[in-house]
Amino acid sequence: MNMFDLTGKVAIVTGASSGLGADAAKAYAEYGADVALIARRKDRIESLAAEIQATGRKALAVQCDVTDEKNVEKAISEIVDYFGKIDILLNNAGIAIRGSVDQLTSEDWDKGMDVNVKGIFLISKYVVPHMRKQKYGKIVNIASVNAIIADKGALARHVYNTSKAAVRGLTMGMAATYMEENITVNSIGPALFESEMTESTLFKHEGFMKMYNLTNPAGRPGRRGELNGTILYLSSDASSYVTSQHIIVDGGLSIV
Repeated sequence: MNMFDLTGKVAIVTGASSGLGADAAKAYAEYGADVALIARRKDRIESLAAEIQATGRKALAVQCDVTDEKNVEKAISEIVDYFGKIDILLNNAGIAIRGSVDQLTSEDWDKGMDVNVKGIFLISKYVVPHMRKQKYGKIVNIASVNAIIADKGALARHVYNTSKAAVRGLTMGMAATYMEENITVNSIGPALFESEMTESTLFKHEGFMKMYNLTNPAGRPGRRGELNGTILYLSSDASSYVTSQHIIVDGGLSIV
């Protein structure tokens, strides 16, 4: 019996226009789920939806700003109208803003907290009632290894550290509240992974990459697809008795 089988399930992926979100959406479809894709760049998610549909799965592209409550409410209503239910929610939308507290503006701080924390709150606020009705749900929040470790100097990202630690706290609170209704809520803490965002920023910082590869026991960043196994585990019935956990996927970075 394949405990990772998602046949008949409907999954939502936020931040699905590129990188880890797009990879996860394709993995969900590969394991049998129909997928709703949420992002601001509609052309990107429409292209991804077409790619998923070509495999025989249903896919819906929904343009949405996860920090705008009316936008979120409308998006979730559209998804339920189309699919009839929601079984899985991957809260993946996020932003990394560089700077220490003496360098960040109030606008930087608000933007980081809004996308990384408020976005999860709003999407979950409108998804959870549908999961409670059916007494089933799997919520996976993408936090970061930077919820528990930090960078210094020019690479400091204080609002990122704060927001990702807040994702961990929100995950615990939701898990404690909803487990009795058969809704599990877990978080994942990835380290550096290959993606559109990191390839145009951190991967171009030779000093950072040299130090990262030297200090990480794996000797390298994560490759595309290496996060999918953890996402599928927490999104499937293989983890039916697992909730409030924070699984770090970092090649060993956080242990040295």
